[in-house]
Amino acid sequence: MPVTSEKTGQSLTQEILSHLGLANKTAAWGTLGTLRTFLSFSVDKDVQRLLRAITGQGVDRTAIVDVLTNRSREQRQLISRAFQERTQQDLLKSLQAALSGNLERIVVALLWPAAHSDAQELRRALKDSGAAKDVAVEILATRTPAQLQECLAVYKHNFQVEAEEDIKSETSGTLRDLLLALAKGGRESYSEIIDYNLAEQDVQALKQAAGPSTEGTWVLILTQRNPEHLVRVFDRYQQCTGHELEHTVRNRFHGDAQMALLSLASVIRNTALYFADKLHQALQETEPNYQVLLRILISRSETDLLSIRAEFKKKFGKSLYSSLQDAVKGDCQLALLTLCRAEDL
Repeated sequence: MPVTSEKTGQSLTQEILSHLGLANKTAAWGTLGTLRTFLSFSVDKDVQRLLRAITGQGVDRTAIVDVLTNRSREQRQLISRAFQERTQQDLLKSLQAALSGNLERIVVALLWPAAHSDAQELRRALKDSGAAKDVAVEILATRTPAQLQECLAVYKHNFQVEAEEDIKSETSGTLRDLLLALAKGGRESYSEIIDYNLAEQDVQALKQAAGPSTEGTWVLILTQRNPEHLVRVFDRYQQCTGHELEHTVRNRFHGDAQMALLSLASVIRNTALYFADKLHQALQETEPNYQVLLRILISRSETDLLSIRAEFKKKFGKSLYSSLQDAVKGDCQLALLTLCRAEDL
C-alpha cells in the first residue's frame, strides 16, 4: 500500500512500532502469570503435608494455603489424584470438611480443573437471576479457543445441556446473539498482514449501523474480527466520528446489550485493564466480592496476572497487592496475596 501523505506515513510508522511493544503479549514471553510450575515439586511430600495439616491437632490452614497457592493447576491435579490413591479419600472433600467460609471457597476453586470452574461460572451467569451477565461475556471472550471448547464440553457433561441452549432460553435480543457468536469461537486468528481496506469497511459499516435491525452488524464485527484488527477499527472510528466507539454503544444500545458490548470492547482494547477494573470494583464493595476476586486471580494467575497488576497500579495509583492487603482479612488474605505474589512499587 503506497504512502501518499505525511499523515499516512506517520500512521504506518505508529502501526509498525505498536507491534514491537510485545511486553503485554503473553505469547511473546511464554507467560506473564504470577504462578509458575514449582520446580522442586514432590507430589509425595505435598500429600503428606496436606494430610498432616488436616489430621493434626487443629487444622493447619497456613500449610494448606502454602501448598495449593504455590503449585500450578496441573501440579494441584497431580496432588489431588495422588492423595486419593494413597489415602482412599477425596482431597477436595477432606479439605471442605476441615475448612469453612471463604477459605473453603478458595480451596475449592484452586482444586477444580479450570474448565469446571469456567463451566460453573457460565452456568451461574446464565441461570441465576441475580448474577451479572457480563460474567458470561468474560468467560466466552477471554478464554483461548482450546479453553473455550473444553469449558463448553464440561458444561454439557455436567449440566446435560449445551451452553448454547441455555443462552437461547435465558437471554434474548442482542445479548443472546452476542453470546451465541462468542460461544461458536469463530473469531479470526491474528494475521501479520494489516488489512487497512477491511478496517475502513468495518468502520463505515459500524457508522451506518445506527438504525433499527442493524444490531447484527455490531455483533458480527466485534465477535469475528481479531483483536489487533479491531483496535485499528476503534482508532479509525474515533478519527472519523470525533468520539470513541463506546460513546455510540451507550447511545445506541441499552440494558444487557449495552453492558455486553461495552464489556467486549473493553476486553478487545486491553484485556489486562479490563480485569484490573473488575478487581478494583470487587474491592470497592462494602465487603470484598470474593466471587470475582477468586475467579480472576485464580484463572489469570498462570496467564497474565503480572500485566493485570501493572494496569491496576497505573490506573488506580495503588498496587493490587496493597489493595488486597487492605480489603481482605482473615485466612483468605494469605491465599490471595500469594496468588498476587508481590508488591508493585
